[in-house]
Amino acid sequence: MYLTGLPDLLVEPVIKDALREDLGLAGDVTAQAVIAPNARFKAEFKAREEGISAGIDCARLAMSFMDPQARFEILLPDGSQVAPGAVIARVEGKARAILAAERVALNLLCHLSGVATLTSKYVATVDGLKTKIACTRKTLPLLRALQKHAVKCGGGHNHRYGLDDAILIKDNHIAICGGVAQAMERAKAGVGHTMKIEIEVDSIAQLKQALPYAPDVLLLDNFSIDMYAEAVKLAAGKTILEASGGVNLDTVRAIAEAGVDVISVGALTHSAPNFDIGLDAV
Repeated sequence: MYLTGLPDLLVEPVIKDALREDLGLAGDVTAQAVIAPNARFKAEFKAREEGISAGIDCARLAMSFMDPQARFEILLPDGSQVAPGAVIARVEGKARAILAAERVALNLLCHLSGVATLTSKYVATVDGLKTKIACTRKTLPLLRALQKHAVKCGGGHNHRYGLDDAILIKDNHIAICGGVAQAMERAKAGVGHTMKIEIEVDSIAQLKQALPYAPDVLLLDNFSIDMYAEAVKLAAGKTILEASGGVNLDTVRAIAEAGVDVISVGALTHSAPNFDIGLDAV
């Protein structure tokens, strides 16, 4: 898979705000007290477990903001398979600057590598089937672009990036509109021809109500395996079927085997374990 990183323009605001939060009003008082101003430091970002790397540009930018002359060498770019002890990147520069940027760099690198690693486990579990694994909008505030990038690093796919890039009619929309038919009619009448329409259904009866309106995607919410299989037969390939709800590593394979096109997993971003990476002096 050809994978490109996010433009620095999108990443920089997150890094700057994180550094401001950590530095406070006085900066790194520990480093200022115990490290000589001209001291140099060379260190490696080293993996302590097996998984997939993501977020290396966050570490690079954190170091460069604190020391614009720092040398940063990426050895394992985002999306790389890493083993325990693998060196992901090296940095060399002003000691005070590197130590001040260390926690921000590691927090984001470890979190995003955790997202990529968890995603890769879901992707591996459905290997050989047509089903795609996708994330959701259940992302940490202000980290959506980074987390969705990490999902792609793990071999997953992205769902909506926000409220503005696709119509997704959910249960509350349906309740307010008065039913599936009314919601679909309003959506069809209210958007341009390039906007995709997806509707969530929680029963076979609702699915049957939605199908005549030819939604681009049907979101099957908390269906049983038998219901997923029935939905596949009823849709007959005329619309994309997305499964969501009750998905974990123990259930995802069976859901995929029922024949759905996409399985969306909120846990990829809201519950990914931290990936253990250290910054070790060399």
